[in-house]
Order: sequence, then C-alpha cells, then structure tokens
Amino acid sequence: MPSMNELVRQHTALSDSDLEWLHLLVSEWQLLSDLSFADLVLWVPTRDGTRYVSVAQMRPNTGPTSYQDDMVGHLVPRGRRPLLDAALDEGRIVREGDPQWREEVPVRVESIPVRREGRILGVIARNTNLLTVRTPSRLELTYLQSASDLAQMIAAGSFPSSNQVVDMDASPRVGDGLIRLDADGIVQYASPNALSAYHRLGLASDLVGHHLGVTTAELAPSRGPVDEALSKVASGWAPREFEIESPEGVIQFRAIPLKPKGTRIGSLVLLRDVTELRRRERELITKDATIREIHHRVKNNLQTVAALLRLQARRIESERGREALEEAVRRVGSIAIVHETLSQNLDERVEFDEIADRVLAMVSEISPGAVTARRTGRFGILDAEVATPLSMVLTEILQNALEHGFGPGDTGSVEVSAVRGGTTKESRLLVTVQDDGVGLPEGFDPHRSGNLGLQIVRTLVEGELGGTFDMVPAPERGTQVILDIPVRASK
Repeated sequence: MPSMNELVRQHTALSDSDLEWLHLLVSEWQLLSDLSFADLVLWVPTRDGTRYVSVAQMRPNTGPTSYQDDMVGHLVPRGRRPLLDAALDEGRIVREGDPQWREEVPVRVESIPVRREGRILGVIARNTNLLTVRTPSRLELTYLQSASDLAQMIAAGSFPSSNQVVDMDASPRVGDGLIRLDADGIVQYASPNALSAYHRLGLASDLVGHHLGVTTAELAPSRGPVDEALSKVASGWAPREFEIESPEGVIQFRAIPLKPKGTRIGSLVLLRDVTELRRRERELITKDATIREIHHRVKNNLQTVAALLRLQARRIESERGREALEEAVRRVGSIAIVHETLSQNLDERVEFDEIADRVLAMVSEISPGAVTARRTGRFGILDAEVATPLSMVLTEILQNALEHGFGPGDTGSVEVSAVRGGTTKESRLLVTVQDDGVGLPEGFDPHRSGNLGLQIVRTLVEGELGGTFDMVPAPERGTQVILDIPVRASK
C-alpha cells in the first residue's frame, strides 16, 4: 500500500507544509472516528482537478466499520461522488438525506472539508454504518455532539492544533474516559470510565455540575500556587496533556477546547487511569538500574582480578608462567570492557565498534615490533550474549597474530574487517582479521591445533556463538582468520 507522502506527491499539487498539516490531522482523527462511530477516508483532489485520490483511512474503535476493504490509493473521477464536490467547492460540511447501501448495509455519508489557512486541501468522507442503530444513550449523544463540534473545527481550520504534538499511542482515547465541559468548565457529562478514574483519585461524589478544574486541584496532592494553573488546565482552556499522581493512583489527561464557530463553547477532557502502567515503568526503571549496577560491579571485580594477576606475574621468575598470566589479564580485560559498556546502557545490547577499538588498543600494547592495528567496517549493535564471547575471540585472534606473525623490530599491520548482512529478521556478521606477518607454518591445521588461544576461539565461536571459524593464508602475505556468526538484526 502506498504511503500518504507518495500519493500526495504523485497525484496532487499540495506543498510540503500542506502535507505536514494532513499528517497532523491524520495523527489526531482517530478521536473524530471514535466519537462519530464512523469510518473516515481522506480524499484529496488531483493535480489536474479531474479526480480525487484517497490518501488515508481510519476505522472506529467504537462501532462497526463501513469499509471492509482498504480505500487508500483509490482514484475516483470528479462528479461520481457529489458530496465530495459540494464540500470542496462550497467549503462546508455536506450531509445527504438518504443512506447509501453497500453490500446490504445502510451507510450514512457526510463530507467534511479540510481547511488550512483559508484553503481547502481535501475532504474527509465520514461513513457511518447504520445496521446496528438504536436509540442513543446519553454517552452516545455526547459523543456525537462532540464529533459534530470537531468536524466544524476541521472545516474551519482550527483543528488539529499545530501548537500541540500528541503521541496518539500514549495519549488517552475516547473509550478510556471522556468528560464534556461547558464554557465555564462545569462538567456536563462524565463517562463511567472517567468517573471511575476520579474515584481512584479520591472523589466521593458525582462529577456532573462540578467545576472540573477546582475539583481536580482539590484532589491533586500538591498545594499552593500550582493549584491555580492546574485548575485552569483541567478546565480545558487550552490544548494540554498532563498527569495527576496521588497516593491512590495516576491519571493521565488530555484537554481539547471546542471552538466550532471560533468561540470556545466548552471542552473535551480525555483521561485514562495509568496507575498500573506507571507502576510497571518504575519497576522496569528500577530493574534497569539494578542490571547496570550489576554490570558495573562485575567490571570492577574483573579489573580487580586483572590487577591481582598482574601483581602475580611480576613475581614469577618463569618467563612462560609470566606470559601465561599476562594472557589471562588480557582475557579478563576484554570481558571487563563489555561489562563496562553494558553498565552505561539501558538494555542488554551494545555498540560493539567501540569495544572492538578498545580491544585493538589493548592488544596492540604487546606488539613486538612497529605493528599498526586498525578496524574497517561496522560490527553494529550486538546482544550481550554475543558481545562477551566475541570480545574474547577477537582478543585471542589479535594476540595470536601479533605474537606469532611478527618478531622483534618487525613492521607490519593487522586489519579487522566487519560486515553485517542478511534479512531484517536474521543477520550474519562476517569478521576477517588479516595480518601481513610471516604466515602459517607448513601443514598447519587450525582445527586441530593444541594452542590454548585457538582452542578458546574454536569453543566460543562454534559452541557459544553458533558460527564458523577458519584460518587460512592471506592472499598476498600473512594470515587471514575468518569468522561467520549469526546475530540478531540491528534495529
């Protein structure tokens, strides 16, 4: 299905600022759809003015749909739908008398012009499925009246508000709780969910007939100068989102002033009880902080172990014993680098390029000659269970290349190359470590070598990482180590 951007730019003459206004409208129009119990389809005239193209569609959460199929991308000639023509040409909301019949379902159709800065950009077709129509309740009448006011504001160009950016995924919706206020901030209607939310805050009575701002300020735990501002915001004088937290619960609010004819006649207040959501968020924050603290302590402990090994190495007279302890120090250090990075992140994923560069710098210190080490390509973001063994593998391979590929006074280079590839769900990491040293001995088999470092590499790559490992002569000179590892795709 083509996107709104593609359809608007391909078929219409709207500017980028007009397109942004349509995006703002579409980000908000779930509210109109739910209040209307109706499907919405946004039609925009084509560049030559002979047709309409549908660029967006919304179905209601509060009632049955009128369109089983997706309408986005459809083109209809001008004249086929007279209501669209009338709304576009006359700049007013147009309602037809008799319903249309679609697959034995009666549908009431209305057209709402979309105005911006005095110009009509397109028309919203509002389609209401009448199959389940019954005598409306007080809640439904309030919904429909509020929808009518919002429709008039869209036709006048005063909704949505360009001064407020709303995250609709997190913002309260119609079904969460709705309060209708008059121009003075007095509650005319409160849905059962809205009343339950206020009971959660400590309200013992009904809301209807009370001033919502004053009532909200009295229930809020804070007192003093902030009460006056809270009272005004809760009265719906301006489009705002806010939260109130009391010992009993947390309620999220969204106020929408209603100005169908340019003058404020009241407000809609949407609200949602987010007590449990905020409790879980706090638990996650606490859990994340605990995990980061654990990684920090593990890093400190590993650094302590490394320091003890260094002290022990200085006191060993055996050259081989000292070298073995120094190798152990580097292995412990590579793990400590990963835990240090994890202690600074909010999740169990790390940007491995920084870790690879630090491992390169750490291992380069043991170079017997003037050997330079560098990285090309990107490892990208890796899970902790991949990053930890991979850092050890990289340490062993680099250490092996520098110790066995070059002698005292030799010059050369070691290059670590990383390439990510694969699908969006499955990705593979191809790592190549290549040096221009003396190369492999005659008849050397890396899969049977008794060298401890290569045994560690084989075990970690094949066992822990589920990948493959090979060591072959480089194309020109030296040695090339190739790792192929499955990883989770970067987001």
